[in-house]
Amino acid sequence: MIEPLLLSAARVCTFERERLLTNASGLFFERDGRLFVVTSRHVMYDKPSKHFPDRIEVELHIDPDNMAKSIGFSIPLYRNGKGIWRQGLDTSGEIDVAVIEIERSALPPTAVYRAFTPQHLIGPNDQVEIGSSLLVVGFPLGFHDTLHHMPVVRHAVLASSFGLRFQGEGYFLTDARTHRGTSGAPVVMRVPGSDPNVHGDLPWMLLGIHSSRLDVGTRDLKLDEALGLNCAWYADILMTLTKQ
Repeated sequence: MIEPLLLSAARVCTFERERLLTNASGLFFERDGRLFVVTSRHVMYDKPSKHFPDRIEVELHIDPDNMAKSIGFSIPLYRNGKGIWRQGLDTSGEIDVAVIEIERSALPPTAVYRAFTPQHLIGPNDQVEIGSSLLVVGFPLGFHDTLHHMPVVRHAVLASSFGLRFQGEGYFLTDARTHRGTSGAPVVMRVPGSDPNVHGDLPWMLLGIHSSRLDVGTRDLKLDEALGLNCAWYADILMTLTKQ
C-alpha cells in the first residue's frame, strides 16, 4: 500500500537545455478537469540568483504495479519567448507561487499520481489553531527514496496565526527543519473523519506551499542558532492562478 499523500508531491528538476540546474519540490493540483504542477515561483525564474531555466522535468510513476518505474516528464517554460507559467501578485508584491498546466493528453496513460483539488483548500469558516501539527512533503536537498521515487515527510508546527498575513505578506509561518530543494512542497494538515466523496483518498487539507527559510538579518552567525522558521504561502492563491 502506497500512502496517496506521497503521490501528490512531485520532484521538480530545472534545466537550461540539457544542463541540470536545481532540484525542487512541487505538487499536483486539479481543477475543472485541468491538471497543474505547482511549485515556488523562484524555481521557475529568479533574477537575484540569476536562475533562468527554460524547462522543468517532473518525475512521474508510470506503473501502478511497480513504483520503481518512472520517467522525467519535460515541460517547457516558454512559448514564443514568453513564460507560460502563472504567478501571483498582490498589494505587497510578488507571491512566491507558480503554476504551469500539464497537457493531459501528453501524459503516459499509466501515470500514477494524486492531485489536490479546490475541495482540499481551507474554507472561510474553517479554523486552524496555532501549534497545529502539519506535514511538509518534499525533496530536501534532492533527497528521496531513489528506488521507489518517493518524497520524504518532515513534521512541522503552525508558528503564526493562520489566516493572518504575517508582516502583511501572503504567507504564514511554520516551525520545521527544512533544506534547499523543499521549495514548492505542499504543507498539509490531516482531516479527521474526512468524507471520501469530498477528499477522495487524500484526507488532507492543503494549507500552503513551502517557500523558504526565514532568518533574522541581525543574527550573530557564531552565537545565535538559525530561527528554524519557514514561509508557506497560503494555498488559496491557487484559485486565482488556475482560473480559465
